[in-house]
Amino acid sequence: MAEIWLNGRFVAAEQAIAADDRGLLLADGVFDTSLVLGGTVFRAGEHLDRLVAAASRLEIPVLRADLADALAALAARQQNGSIRLTLTRGSGPRGLGFPPVPKPTLLGASAPLASSAMFAPLRLALSPIRRNETSPTAQLKSLAYLDALLAQREVQQAGADEALFLNTVGRVACTALANLFLLTAEELATPPLDDGALDGITRRWLLAHAADFGLTARERPLALDDLARGSVFLSNSLRLIAPATLAGQPKEPRDPRIGALAHGLCAAIAAECGVDPRSLGSTIDRN
Repeated sequence: MAEIWLNGRFVAAEQAIAADDRGLLLADGVFDTSLVLGGTVFRAGEHLDRLVAAASRLEIPVLRADLADALAALAARQQNGSIRLTLTRGSGPRGLGFPPVPKPTLLGASAPLASSAMFAPLRLALSPIRRNETSPTAQLKSLAYLDALLAQREVQQAGADEALFLNTVGRVACTALANLFLLTAEELATPPLDDGALDGITRRWLLAHAADFGLTARERPLALDDLARGSVFLSNSLRLIAPATLAGQPKEPRDPRIGALAHGLCAAIAAECGVDPRSLGSTIDRN
């Protein structure tokens, strides 16, 4: 029987969430997904800080120590895989008003490592759905994920792997599940957060360490046409670095600098977690 972490302990997953929980009824909550290897979460502090900041933005009270306890317990149990922490405002009366005395729900679950998904090349297709960069949830991992779900289903039915979102003014924002980077001869560029991009943990690592690989990193607006002027790749905490091609564009030889970044990220993970993703079956140099 599957177990989840619920408000401080492991419990059976069945009937674990109250029927009046606002996360279920109103998508009133946030979540975080992290990579765990060797029982250690990569960039755990950054994941916790981001989740605390998101909860604060939504006025959901939570102690960082409680989040850290959940993350540590799940990491110790899972060892190699992924962890998702979900925080909701908890149960409350009907209506949109905040409960006068909030009782948040903290839910934690883990899954086995999907090493084959790491560094796997992806085919992108443009979604007609626009990313609303003016929404406060655009920069949070909120539970309101229906736009991404519908966009992903549509492009996958058309033969692509991942939905690409433009924002309301037509600039590149992100994909359904990842941040986007454009690598040209001059720079490593990624959309700024104000354009609707999520403050991804792997995105942070790439921006912080690009110079180590001879790259100039910039957060700047990107137009759709810009993506044909260089090599595109995606980043998130589980796929890590995924080379990408936009549907309708020819498949170009992969820029070796993307592979260098991927190998560097693996080395950073091994240094922090004591386990290298490459030793668990992940493959970087795929066509």
